Amino acid sequence: MSEMPEPIERTSQWWELAAHQSEIADVHLRELFAQDPTRGERLNLAVGDLYVDYAKQRVTDETMSLLFALARKAKVEELRDSMFAGDRINVTEDRAVLHVALRAPRGAEISTDGRNVVPDVHEVLDRMANFAERVRTGGWVGHTGRRIRNIVNIGIGGSDLGPRMAYEALLPYADPDLDVRFVSNVDGNEFFELTRDLDPAETLFIVASKTFTTLETMTNARSAREWAMNVLGDESAVAKHFVAVSTNETAVAEFGIDTANMFGFWDWVGGRYSYDSAIGLSLMLAIGPENFLAMLAGFRSMDEHFRTAPLEQNLPAILGLIGVWNGNFFGAETLAVLPYSHYLASLTPYLQQLAMESNGKSVDRWGRVVGTQTGEVVWGQPGTNGQHAYYQLIHQGTKLIPADFIGIARPAHDVGPHQDIFMANFFAQPEALAFGRTADQVRADGVPEDQVAARTFAGNHPSTSILVPDLTPSVLGQLVALYEHKTFVQGAVWGINSFDQWGVELGKKLAQAIVPELTSESEPALSHDSSTNSLIRRYRALRRA
Repeated sequence: MSEMPEPIERTSQWWELAAHQSEIADVHLRELFAQDPTRGERLNLAVGDLYVDYAKQRVTDETMSLLFALARKAKVEELRDSMFAGDRINVTEDRAVLHVALRAPRGAEISTDGRNVVPDVHEVLDRMANFAERVRTGGWVGHTGRRIRNIVNIGIGGSDLGPRMAYEALLPYADPDLDVRFVSNVDGNEFFELTRDLDPAETLFIVASKTFTTLETMTNARSAREWAMNVLGDESAVAKHFVAVSTNETAVAEFGIDTANMFGFWDWVGGRYSYDSAIGLSLMLAIGPENFLAMLAGFRSMDEHFRTAPLEQNLPAILGLIGVWNGNFFGAETLAVLPYSHYLASLTPYLQQLAMESNGKSVDRWGRVVGTQTGEVVWGQPGTNGQHAYYQLIHQGTKLIPADFIGIARPAHDVGPHQDIFMANFFAQPEALAFGRTADQVRADGVPEDQVAARTFAGNHPSTSILVPDLTPSVLGQLVALYEHKTFVQGAVWGINSFDQWGVELGKKLAQAIVPELTSESEPALSHDSSTNSLIRRYRALRRA
């Protein structure tokens, strides 16, 4: 672990930002735009296929300069370089953090503990591609000789949210003859609904669990095996209808899966950073190896930008620091991510895990309780649906809610006038949030005086707009990598370890202890708190009834 620095909130750079915030706290975005007619042309950055406009954030040139100084005080660039060098920056688990190696080109060198991991990555990618081609072309058939037409990915957390999000985002690139589904929740109703219309003879299950012990995943996997065997009847059929993404060869073999059809990954890949590894096998089956590799190239282009660009032109750094500014100095607690794309419906849930599991920490890398707010609550859904649900609170409520708007210029399917109407909303909402509507403007519209106050909009709500030409595999890779590295920057500034998740582990441990108390034939002795004990007894009574 590096030498313990002073907490970031005690540094002169932090206090300079606090003083600056008090000076501009009441400055309206209307005023900032009026003072600088070129603001909209200056406060943006085009990286790869992403055009990012942050002119509607409540920042000035001085703000950004002070934020860059804060990042340098927090040694963001040094920690970034350590990550790319394969150093063990995940200090609580003593691991390297090398999701960037998952998309490194063949022949590159990224090492940890003296081993270049890139050849290992490409060996798995090659095996995935070979398997995907066999399934897609009919070379791989089920136990009865029938072609595979259904793919069911069984995983949870990063083993579900990533491939699910990417599959939905890239649906126009998917093979229409393959029905791909995702089972994650241990609620048996989900498994029932997602499998009830499938034919086991045409269904392939991908069981995604690094340890092959995850409670939810293995419960669903065992139910899937029972469901398939009830029809296929022969235990040897498991090897033709189940493959594994795991590192536990023994457990995989005991389940009945041929270990030749086990696709591995490594402890330096966190679950929420893993869908571009073998965890993305369901995605590769759907969109094909070529499109999967194009997605990896998009990831890689943003990785290179983040690794090499100075902070002042570094897109993930800029967005990460603006998040720190809004959260730590303006008191914002949430971030609304609002994609204007039907295909990005699962992007926000994916980013929830990325941001909240990474930076939901209250202890820093040196074991100290943090002295400032960390993390941001990520939420939202695609426009324009959200406009008829919760935009009212963002526009006229009492909470400051920064927002990221994501728009696609060219739709996958051009249906009548839809796209221009859709994108008109994408442009209008950030404008309305920023500039609002004054009482005089409302009166000028002829609104009765007794309604003027209710129809006045304060504005001054910060937002970032991200515009891309098309939602291609490459663009998706660029977009996800942007948010990955933004999350990294924020964790580095706060001094926390963005790569462990002990809170998740605690919940798992407690659940494992409670399961036998729910399934026991006899009344168990309960040693929880009185509330939990009472709830368990009530549940057992309801189940018996």
